[in-house]
Amino acid sequence: MSDKEHTLEMRGGLLGGMIPLLVLIVGLIWLSVAERGGTKPFWACAWIALVVGLFFAKNKEDYCQAAMRGIGDKTGIVIVTAWLFAGVFGKLMAAGGLVKGLLWLGMTTGAEGSIFVCLVFLAAMLFALGTGTSTGTCIALAPVLYPAGVFLGADPAMCGLAILSGAAFGDNLAPISDTTIVSAYTQGASMRDVVKSRFPLAISAAAVAMLIFYFFGGGGAKANLPEIQAVLDPKGAAMLIALVVVVVSALMGRHIIESLIYGNVTAAIIGIVIGNLTPAQIFSVPLKKGASTGIIQAGIDSVVGAIIFAILILAVTQILVECGIMRRILDFAQKSFVATVRQAELFIIGVTIIASIPISANAPAELLVGPSLVRPIGEKFGLAAARRANLMDCAVCTIFFILPWHIAVAAWYGAVFSAAESYKIAAPSISAALYNPYSWALLAVLLFSAFTGWNRKYAKDEESAA
Repeated sequence: MSDKEHTLEMRGGLLGGMIPLLVLIVGLIWLSVAERGGTKPFWACAWIALVVGLFFAKNKEDYCQAAMRGIGDKTGIVIVTAWLFAGVFGKLMAAGGLVKGLLWLGMTTGAEGSIFVCLVFLAAMLFALGTGTSTGTCIALAPVLYPAGVFLGADPAMCGLAILSGAAFGDNLAPISDTTIVSAYTQGASMRDVVKSRFPLAISAAAVAMLIFYFFGGGGAKANLPEIQAVLDPKGAAMLIALVVVVVSALMGRHIIESLIYGNVTAAIIGIVIGNLTPAQIFSVPLKKGASTGIIQAGIDSVVGAIIFAILILAVTQILVECGIMRRILDFAQKSFVATVRQAELFIIGVTIIASIPISANAPAELLVGPSLVRPIGEKFGLAAARRANLMDCAVCTIFFILPWHIAVAAWYGAVFSAAESYKIAAPSISAALYNPYSWALLAVLLFSAFTGWNRKYAKDEESAA
């Protein structure tokens, strides 16, 4: 339902309508700065925001109905369903040995110094594409790839940043990434159009980052590290086939749920065939009450936090829409500084980045601005749904991956620091994240695209191609 069909009156007018958002943002910033952020801790912030907002509503029933309309939003249902299958897919890929396969690919080439840093970046890109999780990429790869790089003569900071940059790339482009799913479905875009049109943006930024790693990734002292050889497994690289299945299916125009199901089945079969998985690991009756039934349950568990927070965010956002706040922001932007398609795209980029700065998870930032700000202003200037999704998703993967209070950066540094302690080697400062090559390159590519019109598509282009 739109704000034109439902109007919610709040005590204090627009300021009263802003109360739920202000309570939510203060809570998110508080937890993020205290380094206690996360989708589950954020539940309470959204819950409190909804509770406080009720007492500012003139009609309490209208307020509750607005919240329920947000929770029951069709876009939200699609996102939640996709996350359920994406979570299981990521767990299957990891359990199938993808990490060890990528390690084998990277360490059997004889690469050293900056060349190895480039391979670390590539491995992180592939792992993040295959699992759809930037945080999981950092946690899984840093314990081995970081010390391996340092002992192979890589610059410690650049080797660590190669992992973070690869994680950002996958979060930006993977069809199973939460940000990709949210950006696509809040804009009403097909996954095929989103992935095809986002690829030039993401790969251009990756190419720039790769050059930086090549020229500045070496210079360290080389030493042997035989312990890492024990975790190499070439069979695990076969799990990348499941990633190809998901991407190809999505590019063929299949629904993301259908594509994810094909990917899940393929990952399970390959994992069993190569001997890294058993059917009992995927699903079995637990020996004792309360124990997990296997990877399927673990995969769903891994996204429950994000799903519940997304539902609460949709409720808060719907209240803002029906109060007229989002419409007022749009009207102000259009009258003050958004008069051309270029300015509209810069507005989309700017408002998304601003939303992502205080919040330590980037998909919720998209949920805040995607349906209520990005979509209407993009539609007014005739931008294609995939273009709107790409502007928003690329923007949310720029500054987000350099600020230390964000989940992905905190997880990255924790994993790198722990690996450095284990092998008694130097660890970079967390401030090294401020120089994340991929994120800065992506921001440059995004601004170049908005200013020049490169890669820009209009709704009429989508209609003529359909």
